[in-house]
Amino acid sequence: MFIVIGIMFVGIATGYLLRRFKLLQKVGVSISYTIYLLLFLLGISVGANKDIVDNLTNLGGQALLLAFAGTMGSLLAAWGVYHLFFKKGVANER
Repeated sequence: MFIVIGIMFVGIATGYLLRRFKLLQKVGVSISYTIYLLLFLLGISVGANKDIVDNLTNLGGQALLLAFAGTMGSLLAAWGVYHLFFKKGVANER
């Protein structure tokens, strides 16, 4: 895990130092295609794994529950932050 984070920070530093080169400003398009390719390869890997495919209904239900809970938690936190910091007149009305 530290290797991945370290590589990311080295990439950030390199991008910062070379940010004026026009070639690096066009890297965004290739990054999108690279991510699509990696997701496709991940799908192939998951599809080839018999244990995952056999337990897909159980894993899918858990994934749906986690996604729903994460989304609801994010919405609740965003609502709280909006009402605490961004809604005008709230302090005057109470």
